[in-house]
Amino acid sequence: MEELRIDCRNQTAEELAKAKELRQNIFRLNHTMPDTEEYDELLHKVFPNLGEGCRIETPFSGVRTVNVKFGSNVIIMPGCLMMSAGGITIDDDVQIAANVQLISNNHDLENRSVITCKPVHICQRAWIGAGATILPGVTVGENAVVGAGSVVTHDVEPDTIVAGNPARVIRHINPGM
Repeated sequence: MEELRIDCRNQTAEELAKAKELRQNIFRLNHTMPDTEEYDELLHKVFPNLGEGCRIETPFSGVRTVNVKFGSNVIIMPGCLMMSAGGITIDDDVQIAANVQLISNNHDLENRSVITCKPVHICQRAWIGAGATILPGVTVGENAVVGAGSVVTHDVEPDTIVAGNPARVIRHINPGM
């Protein structure tokens, strides 16, 4: 998997303006009455690639959310953080519990002004437990379950339950459960 590198010191005026606008739209979203026209408009500004039937609860925080692509019927509970410079794909029918962190970027150890980016992919019908952290470059397979509080550093196979820090296989489950 190829790593994308972004030097934060060399952002254009347009990139900085987009980041400012996103921060302001996220603030507005977090302070708007849910299930209103205003809320839906802000949600689509923050997430231009939002699938049908998705529900995202606030508060929410994130960066570069234009890089998040949603399938249909995704549920994200309050407190989610999406660091999306490397791209995040969330397929259909995914459930993400409260306080989950989806992290597709990190800082370079030698030059902390550079962020290193690898995509995160949450496959169809996966369930991410409360407080879990998914790190750059990780794919969570179809119908997989990530236990609460887990730190996922490697791919999770389909139909598998993982838990812990770092997350390890607990057991396999019947496909389509």
